[in-house]
Amino acid sequence: MTQKPALSDEASRALDAYLVVAAQSGDGAALSQLVRRWHRPLVAHAWRLTGRLDAAEEVAQTAWIEIMRGLPKLRDERAFPAWAYRIVTRHSAKRVGQFVAERAAIDSLSVEADVADNEASPQEVDASRLHRAIATLSPTHRAAVALHYFEGLSVAEVAVALDTPTGTIKTRLMHARNQLRSQFKGDDDA
Repeated sequence: MTQKPALSDEASRALDAYLVVAAQSGDGAALSQLVRRWHRPLVAHAWRLTGRLDAAEEVAQTAWIEIMRGLPKLRDERAFPAWAYRIVTRHSAKRVGQFVAERAAIDSLSVEADVADNEASPQEVDASRLHRAIATLSPTHRAAVALHYFEGLSVAEVAVALDTPTGTIKTRLMHARNQLRSQFKGDDDA
């Protein structure tokens, strides 16, 4: 999960909207703060879509160029998160297209959160199991789950970010929940 400043969702969204408006007005400090707040979540999103950290960093850098160029034209400052995620999604798709031949090898090297030793707390073990289970989801399901549950975007915002109909996002979330539930139910039966 990505870490954001400890603000309520409403306060965080208000701060982002303010920073967007200020950046649109030419405030460089506001733009810098917007980048600091959103760079890691955008890299994380690209990583979920590409499966590669190096590609995710490259995608995020390319996306920031487009974001900065397009920011003055953004009409609804509250739409910034979904708009930025959508740009990253588009650039990620282009990047994935460049290494489709490598995809099978990349998928076999799924990102897993390992528990370092036997002294891990039950919460750390559960979080590790959850992250491993999420890593088994398809990239489209993983992206929808992460944006909705980890980044706090609404279903409509996830749909915009992934350039996918809202109904499809709802279906992906339902299938992902069912798949995760069946994985954990299987663990409970053992």
